[in-house]
Amino acid sequence: MIDQRPEEAADREVAGHWESDLITGESNRSAIGTLVERSSRYTILLYLPGRHTAEAVRDAVIEAMKDLPVQLRRSLTWDQGSEMAMHADIAEALGMPVYFCEKASPWQRPSNENTNGLLRQYFPKGTDLRRHDADELAAVADELNTRPRKTLAWQTPAATLAAAAARS
Repeated sequence: MIDQRPEEAADREVAGHWESDLITGESNRSAIGTLVERSSRYTILLYLPGRHTAEAVRDAVIEAMKDLPVQLRRSLTWDQGSEMAMHADIAEALGMPVYFCEKASPWQRPSNENTNGLLRQYFPKGTDLRRHDADELAAVADELNTRPRKTLAWQTPAATLAAAAARS
């Protein structure tokens, strides 16, 4: 549970702590996975072209994060959705513990909730998210990651994450 997550994840001073979720489309039949690093707000979008099963989410998370430096894989926090039923596989494959928020507590993943709100500008609620391919998701993530943020002293998430990786 989230109360067992290291204190360093809460203060955003140490990079490598991620929050994640799914944004879903019309009637929950389609989804895009979102990964947001807490200190930099760097975003990775998970392409889930078919069903968003536990197996599909597991495979997408591992594929998206496997090449990150180990110091950028400190923890992952998710809600208690069934799509994370294979969280132990993710933890083992990435060497990264997975923590869960309390039920119905999205505010325990504030970076991810904010990012999901930004993503709705690109992927409106009630639309079929399967129509967006992996290249389009990468382009949207790149746009978010290269946009200066006031909360980062007008630095970009990409630059902030790169600086954190270089310091580690």
